[in-house]
Amino acid sequence: MIRDAVGDTGIAYRVDGPRDGPALVFSNSLGTDHRLWDRQMPAVEEQERFRVVQYEACGHGVSALLRGPVTIERLGRDLTALLDHLGIERAVVCGCSLGGVIALWLAVNRPERLTGVVLANTGAKIGTNESWDARIAAVRAGGTAAVRDQVVGRFLTPEFRARDPETTALIAGMIESTNSDGYIAACEALRATDLRADASRVRVPVLIVGSERDQSTPPELARELHASIDGSELVMIADAAHLSNVEQSSLFNAALVRFLVRSELHERN
Repeated sequence: MIRDAVGDTGIAYRVDGPRDGPALVFSNSLGTDHRLWDRQMPAVEEQERFRVVQYEACGHGVSALLRGPVTIERLGRDLTALLDHLGIERAVVCGCSLGGVIALWLAVNRPERLTGVVLANTGAKIGTNESWDARIAAVRAGGTAAVRDQVVGRFLTPEFRARDPETTALIAGMIESTNSDGYIAACEALRATDLRADASRVRVPVLIVGSERDQSTPPELARELHASIDGSELVMIADAAHLSNVEQSSLFNAALVRFLVRSELHERN
């Protein structure tokens, strides 16, 4: 990872692939970092043409924590600043959960910077004030370690956790190592965000990925997004919880690559 101060954001990012290739940006979920996308990188790199950016939202991984209130708008503007910094005019942004909400905000407010968005295990409105208040209180009292096991239990199915303890431990470690203030700030941003009235304005190509066993962003949120966004594609993955890109990476990657190829062709035409 490269630590780079983009404006006042202190965003951490990594870039792979040809400099002049079509850009793909991966945006992490709440409590994870750029390694969330490790299982996508081989499938994308196999295409041998995409310029891939993995970055970490403020307060996650080694990215700095923003001064002042953190909002989804501000996180979206951070990503726009990163695109500017890297000289990327337009990109496909693939975001999971928190990252998906950031991608949706960009699709609504900065569509000229996008060739498409992948909204993975996310929603226009995630959770309730009560659920976020409880999460925030727990982290304030005991740090991210206090919610680690509960969150891992929602992120990954019991079957996956049993058969792949190494990846489970990796995800648990990401959660526990996330800056508590950064985690709380992101929770507060999600608590305050409701893009349901805005989703119908999206006109860029959209792939929505949901999971039938997702407790954090239940499958009906993916279906609601699909119903709201004209022309969107919906892929539902049956046997996965919140991190479908981790649990069912082959299915996720196949859908992602198909979408990237279509977006590239659409951009050329």
